[in-house]
Amino acid sequence: MLNSKFKQILNFNKLNRLNILLKRTFTTISPSESLSNNEFILSKMTGKNQNILQIQLNSHKNRNALSRTLLDGLKAEIHRINSTQEIRAAILLSAAPKYFCAGADLKERKNMSETEVELFVNELRQTFQDFAEVRVPTIACIDGPALGGGLELALAADFRIGTKSSLIGLTEVALGIIPGAGGSQRLPRLIGEVKAKELIFTAERLSGEKALELGILNYNVENYEDLETKAMEIAEKITKNAPLAISAVKRAINLGIGEDIRTGLNIERLCYSQIIKTEDRLEGVKAFLEKRLPEYKGK
Repeated sequence: MLNSKFKQILNFNKLNRLNILLKRTFTTISPSESLSNNEFILSKMTGKNQNILQIQLNSHKNRNALSRTLLDGLKAEIHRINSTQEIRAAILLSAAPKYFCAGADLKERKNMSETEVELFVNELRQTFQDFAEVRVPTIACIDGPALGGGLELALAADFRIGTKSSLIGLTEVALGIIPGAGGSQRLPRLIGEVKAKELIFTAERLSGEKALELGILNYNVENYEDLETKAMEIAEKITKNAPLAISAVKRAINLGIGEDIRTGLNIERLCYSQIIKTEDRLEGVKAFLEKRLPEYKGK
């Protein structure tokens, strides 16, 4: 009886959260305003139709470690994605080869009090969750180390591409801590509880090939130069489709995963109801009947 009541409350909270997400409105800014002014984050619009945002981690001295400045830059990019209608996909990568993100900035962290550490990790966790929930599909490109928080950032993306030089792992227990920015929750959902426990408990560092085999990576390419090529190939395929439908189905999957099938179907119903009202739905049907490519406007 208690379990049944708990599930009812959980389902209500989940659907209530979905309703909030569906009703969320964003302030629109132009693509030219979507370039970052943070020295540790570079961004640019790219793609055939200039509708793919490329976000580059640019903190070379500490191998893109998760400092306060880098985190602030990432938060700004999340806002830009949600506020710029022209953006239909986002690619996250390092501005230079041989490293993606080395994890926590331990030099900065050692000067923090216990309270400051806890507050910063809470902010990191929320920022990665916000990145996971952005309205467009995201692709993380990993060359070199993506360890600890670096992998947690990549796990918050929808897809991950690695290289033969990738080094991937949630290695926090070797430092006397645990994954604190979503890794203990996202990795088991991705590859299963037992294998995730093994990797986290042993602080194992995986090659790109092994990470691909386990399902952490979607693709594993030869080198850094091939990362952008593969990511752009995927992003261009995505941006051909209706952007509002992509956003809606991303919400449906993200919120429904891990729920029982009835709750999941309810989430799907709510997301579908938002698409019925759109001009893009009518354009898709019209284009199909007229045997032409649709011209989606995100309306």
